[in-house]
Amino acid sequence: MSTIGFIGGSGIYEALPLNDVREVEYDTPYGEPSDAVTIGEFADTGREVAFLPRHGSNHGASPTDLPYRANMYALKKAGVTHVFASNAVGSLKEELKPGTLVVPDQIYDRTKNRDLSFYGEGVVVHQPFADPYSPELVDHLADAAESAVGGDGDDDTNVVKGGTYVCIEGPQYSTRAESEFYKSQGWDLVGMTAIPEAKLAREAEIAYATIAGVTDYDVWKADSEVTLEEVLENAERNQKAIETAVEEAVRTLPADHECDAHAALEGTVNTPTEAIPADTRERVEPLLGEYL
Repeated sequence: MSTIGFIGGSGIYEALPLNDVREVEYDTPYGEPSDAVTIGEFADTGREVAFLPRHGSNHGASPTDLPYRANMYALKKAGVTHVFASNAVGSLKEELKPGTLVVPDQIYDRTKNRDLSFYGEGVVVHQPFADPYSPELVDHLADAAESAVGGDGDDDTNVVKGGTYVCIEGPQYSTRAESEFYKSQGWDLVGMTAIPEAKLAREAEIAYATIAGVTDYDVWKADSEVTLEEVLENAERNQKAIETAVEEAVRTLPADHECDAHAALEGTVNTPTEAIPADTRERVEPLLGEYL
């Protein structure tokens, strides 16, 4: 039975019904992960869930400086095959109001200063990335969220499947010109952490999807000015709905669930095995081993 990973805030882990919880510290060739990986059995299903707080327990690193490679490598070593993530995002559309949950299916990368790949240093891997989120997992997560929290009642949450998340460098929010440009492209959400998480998950053959909670209207909207206070307040309001949606997604994921991402490295290694330096081969063995 596959292990499910979750990357997000500590509140999600604390809300999940995990038994026999343990913390595991993983060494990686990409440095230390954000924190230890918390692993437990989900309810009484026999299925393991591995949780990793993206920003660590004290939220001490900016989006640019997060150890994305170490985090995903650690989850791979933990046996994770599927990752659900959560993000706080700004909205680029009037109808995507604060409090809306979105399961995006596309990303536009506007980052500039991040390590985007596990590979290099003697091994070249060219991977298709047309669908940056696993389509099969997007379907499952969106259906679970709609079932768990969606609807038209006063206490229900609007859940939207699909949309483009433009990932900016940060830690500053957008300029008004940038925000207006993103909106003019027809994009839906703006945030700071989708990249390189999605790219690294694909390189590790881990199926990946995210549930994004809208906290603000960025700065394209008249009289809209994003503040940390607003973002944190709305993120806290979104927290319960995200927790409920993730719990439903974990509970209902079939034990034999397969995604194309699980074979994403097939036919992508462009370097002959004998030409890969020994130290590089050792570093990527947990990721590329069966293809070398």
